[in-house]
Parts: sequence; structure tokens; C-alpha cells
Amino acid sequence: MNDQLLMENMLLLLKSNMEVYVHGSLEASNEKVHQALKCGLEETLKLQHLLYNKMTECGWYTVENVAPNVIQNTLTKLQSKDN
Repeated sequence: MNDQLLMENMLLLLKSNMEVYVHGSLEASNEKVHQALKCGLEETLKLQHLLYNKMTECGWYTVENVAPNVIQNTLTKLQSKDN
């Protein structure tokens, strides 16, 4: 397993963990449980951010800048579907 594949798997795992923490904190039965889950979510978000930055630095996660007019056109299309 190469580093890129390992990091991609770690990113998927972190995203999956975030979902668990979000739902758990929303449905927590008491404040102590809520705070513990919230803390776990915050730590997982930090790890995800660090991992994302490292993957971007290595060229494994690229971000394409989108022109404002493309964003506006997409938004207009989506809004017209709702009507």
C-alpha cells in the first residue's frame, strides 16, 4: 500500500468518524456525553484538516478554482429545479 492510498483511506475513515460524532452529539442523552462527542468531533476535524493539507501538498488532492459565473449558473439551475 503506498502513501497516497493510505492517506485516502485515512481521510475516508475520518469522514466516517465525523458523521458518527455529529449524530451522536445531536442525540446525546446528557451534557457530559454531548461534550465528549463534541470534543471527539473537534479533534477529528483538526486531523482531517491536517491530512487534507498534507495530501494537497503532495499533489494528491487538487482543488480547481471555479469562476464566479460558473457558480452562479449552477446555482440558477438548481434553483429553477426547485420551482
